Order: sequence, then C-alpha cells, then structure tokens
Amino acid sequence: MLHRIGFLLLLGLGIAVAGRAQSTAPTGCEGVPDTLNCKLIEDFESYPLGGPPTRWRDTKDRELVRLSEDGVMTPRKNVNVRRENDNQFARIYTEAKALRVVRTRRNGLDWNLEKRPVLRWKWRATALPEGANEKDRDRNDTGGAVYVTLDTDWLGRPKSIKYTYSSSLPVGTTVDYGPLKVLVVASKAEQGLGAWIAHERNVVADYKRLFGERPDTTPAAVVIWGDSNNMDSVSTVDFDDLLVLSGTTASRSESTTASSGAR
Repeated sequence: MLHRIGFLLLLGLGIAVAGRAQSTAPTGCEGVPDTLNCKLIEDFESYPLGGPPTRWRDTKDRELVRLSEDGVMTPRKNVNVRRENDNQFARIYTEAKALRVVRTRRNGLDWNLEKRPVLRWKWRATALPEGANEKDRDRNDTGGAVYVTLDTDWLGRPKSIKYTYSSSLPVGTTVDYGPLKVLVVASKAEQGLGAWIAHERNVVADYKRLFGERPDTTPAAVVIWGDSNNMDSVSTVDFDDLLVLSGTTASRSESTTASSGAR
C-alpha cells in the first residue's frame, strides 16, 4: 500500500521452479558458483521456530522497532519462521492488514551494488488478496513483495523498487507511483499459487530503467512485505534465501524466472 509504506519502503531478475515443497538441497549461497561472489543477506536458518526473525524490524514513526514489540505483530498480521524438509523460511500472514519486515544498514544490511548488483530471493504464495490490482489505488494490495530502497528524491522521499507477486497483473507490468516503482515479477494468473519461485534481479539495471539514473552504491533497506487491507482479504507468502551476487546464474543478463520445488 503506497500510503502505508512509511519511511523505508523500498526490487529486477527472476527464476521460478515447480513444486510445492523444498528439499534438503543447498540453502543460502550453497551451490552458487564462486565466480558470482555470493553474499547471504538472510536464509532464516538461525532463528527459533515459531517466532519472528529477530534481526529484522518494522518501522514506527520513522524509527525501527522490534517485531516482538507490543502491537507490531498480531493474529491478523505476523511473520514467523517455519520449517519444511529440513529448510527454514519466513512466512508473512496478513488478514485485512499490512506488515513490513525491514533490514537496513542500521540492523545489519551490508550490500555494495558495485560489487554485487544482483539480488536473488525465493518465495511461495499460498494466498493472495482476491481482486487486488497494483494499478488501482483503491485495490492496491500486494500479498507478497520485496522492496529495495536506494536513494531519496528532492523532497526527501525514499526512492524504491517494489518487486511484487501480483494477484492479477501480468509479469513485466510496471506501475509508477513517483518515488516508488512497482515491477511485477510473479503473477497468480501466470505462476499460480503453491510453488516456490526464485528470482534474480539486477537492481542497478532495473533502477536505471525505472528512474533514468544510477542508484547509490549502498541500498538503504531491503523489505519483505505483505498486505491485504484494501481488499479486506488474506495473504500468506513465504520468503527464503535472500542473496546478493556479482552476476546472474542464468545465461541472460536480464530477468529470468523459473520455478522449482527442490532447491
């Protein structure tokens, strides 16, 4: 939701792999060629099950707050670490609510775009808000999104790319909300629900295309997100293995999307 993004809202390339459960295949940077200089942002393996990923935060009044703080998580908006097939991941659930889960430079984000311009992550949507459409402000819910915030505009507003798993729009759709650029990288209409999908986005290339200039060298924040408040609906999206790379694992330099059940 644009008007709820707050001070740190924030991503360009995708790979998706078909199947409904992850295996004991490599996690994090395991299996990524050494030539890509893989660096792990998060694989959720170090957290206790059933609670929030404690290195991540929400924002309140432009300040970072712990996810465990009173009122941040409720039965209708929460993020918890889950486990399947010896693999851990984070699940964001919203019921007519919105939740941002933030990693910034102040709470451990260390990412140099000159060295590693590519962001890779995996997600699985099992419920997305019915009828949502990122082009329509009145229906602008995104059940699953990954933001990268890179700069601020002349008014001091964060300039972000929002990579979305859309309820209705086709892959490749872009929506311009001024300092926020929405880019649909997965769609319920095309990828459906229930499969793990991996994406690789060249954030520098995406930023140059969407904003017409190069970004700062160091992103201010990465956010994983879910919301379903405009449609008074429900979203459930799992996130895993956020990595940054010096190049893509695919042969193409632009976006690739592939789905797989085994990593």
